[in-house]
Amino acid sequence: MGYREEYEKWLSAKCLTDEERQELISIKDNEAEIEDRFYAPLKFGTAGLRGVLGMGINRMNVYTVRQATQGLANLIKGMGKKVCKRGVAVCMDCRIGSDVFSHEAACVLAANGISVYLFEALRPTPELSFAVRAIGCVAGINITASHNPKEYNGYKAYWEDGAQLPPKEADVVLAEIEKTDIFSGVKSMDFDKAVKKGLITLMGEEVDEAFLVHSLGCAINREVPKSVSDNFKIVFTPFHGTGYKLVPEILSRIGLENVISVPEQSTPDGNFPTVKSPNPENREGFALAIELAKREDVDLIIGTDPDADRVGVVVRNDSGEYVTITGNQMGVLLLDYIIGAKKRAGTLTDKAYAIKTVVTTEMARKVCEMNDVKMYETFTGFKFIAEKIENVGSEGFLLGYEESYGYLMGDFCRDKDAVTASMMIAEMASYYRTQNMSLYEAMQKLYEKYGAYAERTVNIVLPGVSGLEKMKSIMENLRNTPPKELAGGKVRRVRDYLTGKTNLGEELELSGSNMLYFEMEDDTRLIIRPSGTEPKIKVYVLATGDTVTKANETADRYAVAAEDITK
Repeated sequence: MGYREEYEKWLSAKCLTDEERQELISIKDNEAEIEDRFYAPLKFGTAGLRGVLGMGINRMNVYTVRQATQGLANLIKGMGKKVCKRGVAVCMDCRIGSDVFSHEAACVLAANGISVYLFEALRPTPELSFAVRAIGCVAGINITASHNPKEYNGYKAYWEDGAQLPPKEADVVLAEIEKTDIFSGVKSMDFDKAVKKGLITLMGEEVDEAFLVHSLGCAINREVPKSVSDNFKIVFTPFHGTGYKLVPEILSRIGLENVISVPEQSTPDGNFPTVKSPNPENREGFALAIELAKREDVDLIIGTDPDADRVGVVVRNDSGEYVTITGNQMGVLLLDYIIGAKKRAGTLTDKAYAIKTVVTTEMARKVCEMNDVKMYETFTGFKFIAEKIENVGSEGFLLGYEESYGYLMGDFCRDKDAVTASMMIAEMASYYRTQNMSLYEAMQKLYEKYGAYAERTVNIVLPGVSGLEKMKSIMENLRNTPPKELAGGKVRRVRDYLTGKTNLGEELELSGSNMLYFEMEDDTRLIIRPSGTEPKIKVYVLATGDTVTKANETADRYAVAAEDITK
């Protein structure tokens, strides 16, 4: 069926509300818009669904959510009644439509005879992962679009280990979705009836408390925050999202009494009225927090994204200016601190290990090497980090992280956890305060200790139908005819993680991901991959040098080259 036929099918669907039908009528003369909404459905994968809100198969709406949930329900039903009774935990963030979508998903599961454990209100993503594991559910659903702009929403599916859906199960769900008519093929039932029948169980503060207890168990030295609490202030912003409650609470429980939340951003609001994008990777989102920090004479600012799985940090440098600690830098800071704190406490074992992704700074590997800690590497995505923890075992696990501001500690959840990370960042900052150092100064000391590194991420945005074709063409051209030189330097080796081989015929430990990795003779790394959740190609530059200045100059030079080779 072509996109025009899909459009007409939706326009004539009797189940549409007047408002939904009017939205479709309003684009009847806009061929490009109709094509964009109906040329192909949102692709369900291990990261679930993510897209712009609106009517159409390529949009997030109640119909795409119901269809995806029916696909997941079919997978679970195929495993037997006992598995259905184990149930599915369902969570939501603050975004527009999240409350409606979470209830719709619950009603579809209930109608299929699957028990549902639904959070009564918005909660952080890591708490959903925790609930799946703690309750013993077979799966989980979180309605969230993480740090995307307000126009987006999403649907993350989790499996019984608390991590996002594995490829095998995701493929089954996708196949079930594809053979399920979006209107007539979905089962659903009344929400109130499902609750009365015991098919839907509402969850609240009891899960919050259990989650916090486990999170607090990751603290290494709770006496340190208490020792500086009188004169150590922190500014916190949840960017209008789910971290508004649990992050201040956990900081209070480790003894920090002077946590100041940004008032304009502390009420959940899916319109994100004070920021262009609620992404803690972007410094501009911290404008209000920085103003507050200046007034209150605060050195440390912590910000969590709308679903509280990512955390960003802004600190004062030695010139008194507020600067961002990058995701790569924060991971190195945390890794070095956790290793050091455990050594001081006598709890670092010979089984200690950390995990980073392929595109994350090589400085983390150097930290592990110099401290006799094992470092494992995975593809981008916390489902792969979670898989590695399951394979290696949780004993000795210190930290898993990726450059995009996601960190995981402990054994109680299997996704990025900004709540626990915020606590550990605060503990670490408290420790450095006792050493008369800020986190900025601590990072400079780490460069002296481990060497100078610098990283850049270049995003090549390619939206729409033409964008998909362009991304495919770029990757094919680079794979078939890889450049021999980049930014004036020679390419030493090319790793193709799709085939699992290098251009020299060597076998790689990892394979199956559409990613190319260029190793340069000057030890710079250039990694190129299409984003799994957004319409863009991402290029990661990992550089090193004799000094931080030289490392940054090298990173900047290769970032320019990255834009050229992806045109």
